[in-house]
Amino acid sequence: MDAIPFHRPSLNEDDIEAVVGVLREGWVTTGPRCREFEEGFAHYLAPDGSEELHCIAVNSGTAALHLGLEAAGVAAGDLVLTPSFTFTASAEVSRYLGADPWLVDNEPGEFVVGADTFIRAYEALDKKHRKRVKAILPVHYGGLPVDMEKLEEFCEAEGLGLVDDAAHALPTHRKGKPIGRFGQATAFSFYATKTLCTGEGGMVVTRDGAMALRMRTMRLHGINQDVFERYRQANRWYYEVVEAGYKYNMSDIMAALGLSQLQRIDAFRDRREAIARAYSEAFAPVEGLTTPPEAEPGDLHAWHLYPLRVAGGRALRDALIAELARREIGTSVHFIPLHRQPYYRDHYGLRPEDFPHAEALFAEEVSLPIYPDLSDGQVERVIHEVVDSLAVVRSDEGRFGG
Repeated sequence: MDAIPFHRPSLNEDDIEAVVGVLREGWVTTGPRCREFEEGFAHYLAPDGSEELHCIAVNSGTAALHLGLEAAGVAAGDLVLTPSFTFTASAEVSRYLGADPWLVDNEPGEFVVGADTFIRAYEALDKKHRKRVKAILPVHYGGLPVDMEKLEEFCEAEGLGLVDDAAHALPTHRKGKPIGRFGQATAFSFYATKTLCTGEGGMVVTRDGAMALRMRTMRLHGINQDVFERYRQANRWYYEVVEAGYKYNMSDIMAALGLSQLQRIDAFRDRREAIARAYSEAFAPVEGLTTPPEAEPGDLHAWHLYPLRVAGGRALRDALIAELARREIGTSVHFIPLHRQPYYRDHYGLRPEDFPHAEALFAEEVSLPIYPDLSDGQVERVIHEVVDSLAVVRSDEGRFGG
């Protein structure tokens, strides 16, 4: 049987033609396609026009997070609260600005670090550290939304910034409202594994016009106009550097692919949800397997990940991954907590015992393939192989207490 990779991007002839069209036109860097993509993305998040959204296309989700925090005023010496159970980008962007991430543990068995957890972590800080907190950076893990209304209210009362990491959260809704319309800024990722794929790429979204202007300027070297705007003017060679900015702009090649994919984003999500439901129905009765939580009523889950929990500890989980690999079923682990990573561990003196719930999740989590191009037959094969492989590794000389 053919191997089933952990992920495969969903690309069709429309996507290919969109990219080829840009190559034929000859303008391949930031230009009209980026503008169209930004406008299309804003319309997708607010189709009724009830809210003005500023969308800034960038070359990665990490760049989007960095621009959002910078525009929110995060600077050297500040603290930014973010989960330990996340990808390094959520924390490293604070370091770009000379600030420090303050890593927050999960609640028992909960993948998403929610509003209440952030609030308790903030209130548990001593006076000295609390004064340094400039912002909270929540992560919509796997595509399940954080309670952003509660965090908005809290951050406003405390005078804190709120920039959310929505790398997994397209499309995700909280009480019927799309993620991207909360807080000061929201960072989306269009990396190869994401629901909308431009290879690399991202989008930062804000409702604040002043923040949008700042992020647009900082996106391209701190120059007050992008190159496409300059080349439409008589003095196309002239520009002004008004700030020491970054090189974060998106190319029209990437934007053309994003525009094409945006037309199918809801169908992508629906297929991911169908796969998740098939998995959960099959795994729920299996002893020792814990399926991920569904969205609350009124919420929408993007199902970027399907994080299955396997009771028995890390040795058994690792053995299951190895057995699935032998059977050519791709898997991954989301995530190795940041407190375990050498940089954060050594720089901040972090210990596993300070993050017991993230530790427990890390020991049990395995991410299964969940992408639109998986056929029903492939989904059934993944289910069979997981259940059968689990029985095999449990029976392996009784080493895992099976």
